[in-house]
Amino acid sequence: MLLCRSKQPMMGVFFLCIPSGDGQSESSPFLTPDSDGEHYYEGKNMALFEEEMDSNPMVSSFLNKLANYTNLTQGVREHEEAEDGVRRMTVMVPLMGTFIGVYLPCMQNILGVILFLRLTWIVGTAGILGSFAIVSMCCICTLLTAISMSAIATNGVVPAGGSYYMISRSLGPEFGGAVGLCFYLGTTFAGSLYILGIIEILLTYIIPTATLFEEDAAMLNNMRVYGTCCLVLMALVVFVGVKYVNKLALVFLACVILSIMATYAGVIKTIIEPPEFNVCLLGNRSLKNEKFDTCAKTEVVKNLTVTTELWSLFCDSKYSNTTCDEYFTLNNLTEIQAIPGLLSGVIKDNLWGHYDPAGVFIEKENQHSAPAAETPQNIYKPYLFNDITTYFTLLVGIYFPSVTGIMAGSNRSGDLKDAQKSIPIGTIMAILTTSFIYISFVVLFGACIEGVVLRDKFGYSVKKIPVIGILAWPSPWVIVIGSFFSCCGAGLQSLTGAPRLLQAIARDGIIPFLQVFGHGKANGEPTWALLLTVGICEIGILIASVDNVAPILSMFFLMCYLFVNLACAVQTLLGTPNWRPRFKFYHWSLSFLGMSLCLSLMFICSWYYALVAIVIAGCIYKYIEYKGAVKEWGDGIRGLSLNAARYALIRLEEAPPHTKNWRPQLMVLCKMNSDLLVKHPRLLSLTTQLKAGKGLTIVCSVLDGTYMTRNLKTAMAVEKTKGFSHVVVSSNLRNAFSLLIQSAGLGGMKHNAVLMAWPADWKLALGSLARRNFIETVRETTSANQAMLVAKNIDRFPSNQERLKDGNIDVWWIVHDGGLLMLLPFLLKQHKVWKKCTMRIFTVAQMDDNSIQMKKDLQMFLYQLRLDAEVEVVEMHDSDISAFTYEKTLMMEQRSQMLKQMHLSRTEREREIQSITDVSRGSIKRKKQSAVHAPPLNIMCIPEEEVSMAQLIHDRNTASHSAANDKAAGATPDRVHMTWTKDKLINERNKQREGMAVKDMFNMKPGVYVMTFTIIVVVY
Repeated sequence: MLLCRSKQPMMGVFFLCIPSGDGQSESSPFLTPDSDGEHYYEGKNMALFEEEMDSNPMVSSFLNKLANYTNLTQGVREHEEAEDGVRRMTVMVPLMGTFIGVYLPCMQNILGVILFLRLTWIVGTAGILGSFAIVSMCCICTLLTAISMSAIATNGVVPAGGSYYMISRSLGPEFGGAVGLCFYLGTTFAGSLYILGIIEILLTYIIPTATLFEEDAAMLNNMRVYGTCCLVLMALVVFVGVKYVNKLALVFLACVILSIMATYAGVIKTIIEPPEFNVCLLGNRSLKNEKFDTCAKTEVVKNLTVTTELWSLFCDSKYSNTTCDEYFTLNNLTEIQAIPGLLSGVIKDNLWGHYDPAGVFIEKENQHSAPAAETPQNIYKPYLFNDITTYFTLLVGIYFPSVTGIMAGSNRSGDLKDAQKSIPIGTIMAILTTSFIYISFVVLFGACIEGVVLRDKFGYSVKKIPVIGILAWPSPWVIVIGSFFSCCGAGLQSLTGAPRLLQAIARDGIIPFLQVFGHGKANGEPTWALLLTVGICEIGILIASVDNVAPILSMFFLMCYLFVNLACAVQTLLGTPNWRPRFKFYHWSLSFLGMSLCLSLMFICSWYYALVAIVIAGCIYKYIEYKGAVKEWGDGIRGLSLNAARYALIRLEEAPPHTKNWRPQLMVLCKMNSDLLVKHPRLLSLTTQLKAGKGLTIVCSVLDGTYMTRNLKTAMAVEKTKGFSHVVVSSNLRNAFSLLIQSAGLGGMKHNAVLMAWPADWKLALGSLARRNFIETVRETTSANQAMLVAKNIDRFPSNQERLKDGNIDVWWIVHDGGLLMLLPFLLKQHKVWKKCTMRIFTVAQMDDNSIQMKKDLQMFLYQLRLDAEVEVVEMHDSDISAFTYEKTLMMEQRSQMLKQMHLSRTEREREIQSITDVSRGSIKRKKQSAVHAPPLNIMCIPEEEVSMAQLIHDRNTASHSAANDKAAGATPDRVHMTWTKDKLINERNKQREGMAVKDMFNMKPGVYVMTFTIIVVVY
């Protein structure tokens, strides 16, 4: 229903048209109807009709709802209220500002496990300069992403849900679903990373004796067993009540801040008094300081020289006359200070990186060492080795998760007083703060700590204390306890946020098989989503290595950040009217730079992981597109498509298409029966089978009644016809068809051919109206200079599900039409229904024509056109083909009359007549297109046991045959078909006369599957 109201201001008239109806429509982004509808509106309704109360409230009521709008979904707060039995308030007043609501949560999510467990090792391996480059690239990437996110977040009210909602509402359901799932997987693997960090801290630094498998090679099994137990425990906490997680969040944040402050305090203390941590070196090799207390070969005890524990580790016994390791014998033991201090000058030694393969000794540069032969027993000695092969790109992948977490503010947008102000300021300030912390730590670690200690990943050389812990003040346990609780808090946050993200995706309904995860407990807790999250998280725990899980995590987050930048860039370049961010410090070039940097970092971290992530996102995108997510969120991709279509249409208008680019642009005229269903659905099947031309398809229908397009679209979907549907309502069918033929299409995207079915019962008196409408449609098509295709017996054509295993497609080519008659069978053969059929071309020769030469010319013509078809020439008298050339002759007579009226001289008139005659005889070198009405074309599929394929050849005028043509025609197949005579044609026709309902020119024998496709072609 379309309601139109007129509002008359001072000057002119303004018409406001408001569509309304009974059909379901997507909920408004501003008004969310309440369950108690009687309190929804206040005051007197101003609608024209009573039915409009649900769609047109008073302006005051609208503004009231808009001012009190909250986008907070049923999250943690609602779950707590549901569990405590507290009635939910209708209007929730957000209380948090920028510092508490955005800045601190972002800080807590950014500063995590990599800072405490891997940053010192990254500095020691990559050097200060390399580490500075890694940190700078990652921080710039997140900063540019935060700028793009701020622009999106301030463009209206942001739903709670973080990047998924921002991307999906900006780039559409396909991109939103793909990136949303990638973000979900990234958050889930982040939980695995934090749990692995918890177990590493627990078994390495807190309770080393709790290991179930003693050997170093079995350390991964310890990670798997304890990690699984920790995951189950955390999942139970989240399942029982997330309110406990939120109450502990402040404690976890305090641990992170205290640990960072302790590290800065320790750096300052090194200037005054460096801490007493020494590292034992054998030659220039660093040793594990866990099984000995004295860094010496012998010591004096009660005036006696005895060997130390270190001697027993390198020698066969504790006696001095025993056999010892050669390297141990040749080199001396020395102790160096692990933390020389900020002013010691060690920064010079740590400027450059040390990238080594796995199994290489960790050695100190510029330290004397006597060489010795390597032995397999070295792996059992207390040497420090590189556990993995190190290179720059690996370190980038391991470090990047430490800068993720910038979406924490947008996830809490429903709790903020002013989200459009707090999200940009809080997020960017948090990124700048953490970037300063990371960069300062890179420089301070390199300036204070010895290089061999930095490269000691687990702190074995300093009695199993984290390297950052020996720098902290007042005690290393500040770092150990702080990092442990920080990982616990981050892991619980991941297990809390990931199921809700999956629940939001499932409730959007864009991925059908995930809809089961949209349900949960009575209070809305995503129970099923939590179970799936725990299962995926277990996969990451089974990997059992922080270094191997971190690059996977980086891929998914980089994919998410890439599309945040893309969304901002697309919206900015399109300049859509609704793109009005309050955050003004953005530019499309920054978004493209951020997008390029994200893509580069993906391949820098791991090119094969990057390809896997892209393939996963692409598969999800195509799945959502295939399932047809019926969502309209005003996304930028639709705006991009609109701009691209407008640009393409303007370009098409500049010049007519070249012959090489010509393709059938079909207008299909469909009839609707009394039930408003398509009368001939096989007509749409035929249209689908002609889709190899990749042209425009417009399916039209004319109704004498109400406006209805749904049934036409449904029929197109059933037949898999890609195109546009259009219904015209008119009391005069002739005028409606004329209107469609003239006005359908836009700009250069207009149809050039009309496809319709042959009128039924046209010989009967009841079919007189259909006969007249058909003739008028032919005339209108001719006047519009368009080709016309008429399908006869269309209901007997194969559907898209049928397969013709053999048979022929016969083309009767009597008058040259520009090649359309040969193009149509070629397009049909591209479809799987007709793929195995053979194409045969029959051409008609007069009795005085050279039939053999005509066949050679036609073969050459088809050969040059690269068409596979058999060729037959049928000889007929002039009287037999006069019916086909009658209208052509009439047109020639009309042209002769026009020439006479032009008052030309006899010589000029003869010259014009000769040129017209040449055109009418089918010259392919004509300068202007002329109207030609071709006879019916019968395309028949007749099963045969043997199909003879001839080389395809070219049609030339029979008047000019050169020796070159004869020579080229010699390449034709050895098997030459006999020329058809009139008697042979009559005999064949008599054999096939039985069993046909309509007497066509060429009939087929009964009992054979027959499809007759009668096409009237009009080409100008």
